[in-house]
Amino acid sequence: MKKKAEERKEQVLKAAFQAVASHGYDSVTLQDIADHAGVSKGVVHYYFHNKESILSELLQSITAQIYEVEYRAISGKHTAMEKLNAYMDCVFVSPEKNKKFYRVYVNFLAQASRNPVYQKINLAFYENCWNIGREIITLGKKEGVFPIDLDVDTTAKMMRAMIDGCLTQWLMCGRDDLHDFYKKACLKSISTLLQTS
Repeated sequence: MKKKAEERKEQVLKAAFQAVASHGYDSVTLQDIADHAGVSKGVVHYYFHNKESILSELLQSITAQIYEVEYRAISGKHTAMEKLNAYMDCVFVSPEKNKKFYRVYVNFLAQASRNPVYQKINLAFYENCWNIGREIITLGKKEGVFPIDLDVDTTAKMMRAMIDGCLTQWLMCGRDDLHDFYKKACLKSISTLLQTS
């Protein structure tokens, strides 16, 4: 019974993701989410108190999943440069998947300045992202491929800022064919950053 409830809750969260991607954060309703899930509005209410509770859990869920995928990608690699390349392959996964995630994520970011719950969730996500950067940088310094006096914390934060900046700019261009350009430009910029102390 518990497994069935978890599956139904997951179904509602996936539907919420689709609904926000289709309608936008401000316009999406509980009925939209129910329609995307193929369930009644009552079923949505059974698992979540209101729209805010669904969307908070959705943000928590998608950022946790993104981090897990990114961390798994670098964990299978041994050198700093292998980890960096795996990280970039993972964050610039494909035009379709990046578009879907960033359309929803940008909707949440627009709300975050007024929503302390979203700020907290997003900060936890960034802490995880910065930890990936720290791992790559620390290993690179140990291997002698990055300068020994490179500031780990600052550089890790700037790595993620470059990634999100490139992906957001690519999304706003509305051109799938530029995805590879932004991926290569981002990798080049991060590589330059990692060689500067």
